[in-house]
Amino acid sequence: MADDRKLEMEDVLRKQHAVFTAARPEPIEARKSRIERAMKLLEEHGDDLCKVMSGDFGNRSPMQSMITDIAGTVNFGKYCLKHVDKWSKPERRSVQFPLGLLGAKAELRYEPKGVIGILSPWNFPVNLTFGPLMQVFAAGNRAMIKPSEFTAKTSLMMQELVAEYFTPDECAVFTGGPEVAAAFSELPFDHLVFTGSTATGRKVMEAASKHLVPVTLELGGKSPVFLGESADFAKAGERIALGKMMNAGQICLAPDYMYVPESRQDEAIHGVWQGTAKMYPSLLENDDYASLVSDRHFDRLQDMVADARSKGAEVIEVNPGNENFGTSNARKMPLTILKGVTDDMKAMQEEIFGPVLPVKTYRQIDEAIDYVNENDRPLGLYYFGEDKGEREKVLTRTISGGVTVNDVIFHVSMEDLPFGGVGASGMGSYHGVEGFREFSHARSVYTQPSIDVAKLGGFKPPYGPATRKAVKTMMK
Repeated sequence: MADDRKLEMEDVLRKQHAVFTAARPEPIEARKSRIERAMKLLEEHGDDLCKVMSGDFGNRSPMQSMITDIAGTVNFGKYCLKHVDKWSKPERRSVQFPLGLLGAKAELRYEPKGVIGILSPWNFPVNLTFGPLMQVFAAGNRAMIKPSEFTAKTSLMMQELVAEYFTPDECAVFTGGPEVAAAFSELPFDHLVFTGSTATGRKVMEAASKHLVPVTLELGGKSPVFLGESADFAKAGERIALGKMMNAGQICLAPDYMYVPESRQDEAIHGVWQGTAKMYPSLLENDDYASLVSDRHFDRLQDMVADARSKGAEVIEVNPGNENFGTSNARKMPLTILKGVTDDMKAMQEEIFGPVLPVKTYRQIDEAIDYVNENDRPLGLYYFGEDKGEREKVLTRTISGGVTVNDVIFHVSMEDLPFGGVGASGMGSYHGVEGFREFSHARSVYTQPSIDVAKLGGFKPPYGPATRKAVKTMMK
């Protein structure tokens, strides 16, 4: 069966390549049509997609899904439509003196690569499929998509809807388990986009290397929150709680741990506690609060908390309604703050991806900076405070995929800013003009004037005085 699926995917890839090649040069209007149809798909079926996402999770707020997966993605499509003409124009580049005077010309053309593969995850299954797809289309490419098996109902609906709005040579979706994903990642695409864990990202990159397929890897890591002495701890706590509790912390950019002044640790924890209680006075029957996606993920997080407790951490459950989570099978978990964490705890070694929040303390901000620099570079980094000097110190001495100041996660929602990681948190980016360029080939075109430039420049054998003069001129 797996071999049959592989043959099916290879066949679609061949056909997409053939149609792509035959259609060149394709007008910009064809690209716009695909973006518009992707937007229309989401607009017309947003409610249905929100329902199936909730079903896949066990519970997930349809309003949250509408904001994060549907409306936000449609808005990004509008952004791509607005800018695609400008993005697609050739850029004039300069040529060395005196070639310009002699009639030489140089330009850079951003041309489509061909067929782009998209391996999308389960945590925002629609957004992280259709977001990159908008820019894949804007760049003039065809697309093949393998969504996650963990959100199987959503993946199946996306497959059915894509088949309704697109021809198979424009865009096709393939569902299935890990064996299908493994076969998909080995296909000879012109580019491959993967969103998921760092561990799986390594496997995807290895598989793609068999055909030298360039990759965009949107991974994760442990995104730190710096609370400076000058921060408003109540306001910061509420914003951190919002970012940590959205989707029950199942966000690649969720604040992974807090780094706070030693003397104000309790104040920082209280701010998060109060912020959580304000937004979620109850959790078990609260449709605004998502379930964890699977029993396996739930058990992993419970084990992480037990590990921290056994190694000396103080475990603080933020349970405003005093509910009994032990009798529920809804896979809901209260925000669990870990105080007094050490580096040998799983919570400080693994990306958390759930409602668990370790808290570390510093005496001087340099300790926090040094700690972040000693570990893998995170996907996101967050700083709260009004001290501009301290903020710049944190930003200039650390490296991360992106930054939000005085909030968390929001930089990913800025359409004109590239979103991506660095080091273990990923490579490449989309959003902004950078996303268009990620899925384009920057093709250099140089036009030589009619005069014999090689002879004039002394580049033709036999080498002599003109050659020596040219070398001296170049080295001045």
